[in-house]
Amino acid sequence: MSSMVWGWVTDFFTYETTKSVVVKSWSVGIINRIVQVLIIAYFVGWVFIHEKAYQVTDTGIESSVMTKVKGFGGHHNRIMDVADYVFPQQGAAVFCIMTKLIITENQFQGKCAETQKIYNCSTDDDCQQHLGSILTNGRITGVCLPNMTESGGQCEIEGWCPAENDSIDPEPMLDVENFTIFIKNSIRFPLFNIIRGNFPSNMTSNEIKRCTYDPDTSPFCPIFRVGDVLKFTGQNVSSLAKGGEIGINIEWKCNLDLSIEYCTPKYSFTRLDAPFAKNAVSKGFNFRFAKYFKEQNDTEFRTLHKAFAIRFDVMVTGVAGKFDTIPTLINVVAAFTSIGLGTVLCDLILLNFLKGADQYKAKKFEEVSEAQIEASLARSPSSQLSIKDGMKSSGDSGAISLATADQPV
Repeated sequence: MSSMVWGWVTDFFTYETTKSVVVKSWSVGIINRIVQVLIIAYFVGWVFIHEKAYQVTDTGIESSVMTKVKGFGGHHNRIMDVADYVFPQQGAAVFCIMTKLIITENQFQGKCAETQKIYNCSTDDDCQQHLGSILTNGRITGVCLPNMTESGGQCEIEGWCPAENDSIDPEPMLDVENFTIFIKNSIRFPLFNIIRGNFPSNMTSNEIKRCTYDPDTSPFCPIFRVGDVLKFTGQNVSSLAKGGEIGINIEWKCNLDLSIEYCTPKYSFTRLDAPFAKNAVSKGFNFRFAKYFKEQNDTEFRTLHKAFAIRFDVMVTGVAGKFDTIPTLINVVAAFTSIGLGTVLCDLILLNFLKGADQYKAKKFEEVSEAQIEASLARSPSSQLSIKDGMKSSGDSGAISLATADQPV
């Protein structure tokens, strides 16, 4: 019993190694080295240098955006300022700058004729079919009102009268190109507790007032000329006369292994509603708002505005990274493991495509049948197939352990 236990102990504290087959082939050797070089180049160039896989990253950026628009424009024979053409006025990350305006003045509650041509009628029956329509300027009553100037008539509506006539096409306010947008963005990466702003802290008030953003000469200026923003997206005020949506993306990519001063924003611009630019349905962007008044007899009336506007969305994205031991070790181990793919590829070539594949299989794999095992046991129950005295077999396929007696003296 003690000898059996001692045998288990000696078997446990042994070292096992697999048998290697050296193949002296130029073609296979070159393929093996090329694959290994490509794998190493991938991990060094892409994984470690480009993707910085040795860093722990934080993508949960916290951001605050404040905006302010300035400029004056002429429209409807009046000079318009920020309070007239910017909506909403609170300076949020999403705001609109009006390009043109349709004004319907002195509307009172009552009944009047619809102005849209699809509601032309000859009899009341023509209007009955539009009952319940939500595309009108008021509630359809089902009555056909005769047109005093033309033949036929228009369906009657109940609501704010006179009805809006949005077939009018005023000239856009081209002064929009000279308006400026001031963007103030502060961000924080909570994992590293890093707080940054989108313009240098040492930039003075006079420098900010005089600068205008330019990707080459003034990349950190927080003031953007609207015409330049539209130009970066391949648009202009004329092409966006009926409105549109422009995205201003502030991207933060911060390598915290370097100085914090290199953690700076990069701006990019795009037209977000481009898929609908050539669509006949829901083209552009517009909205309505009204200003309400009362007469001396408390009768309420209003001035309705239909505004076509360019909507600006300021979007903030970011990632910060810093060296960390754990991701570095994980990717180093993955790199060394992947180098073994060269061996797998070379084995496939040797076993299937080159001359002498059968000889290579014979060297690499040893096949033992049950008949051979039974015959060997019948000859010598204490011996093992093709194993010399003093040599022990291993539980691992293709491995043997050498006893001390087999070592050269």
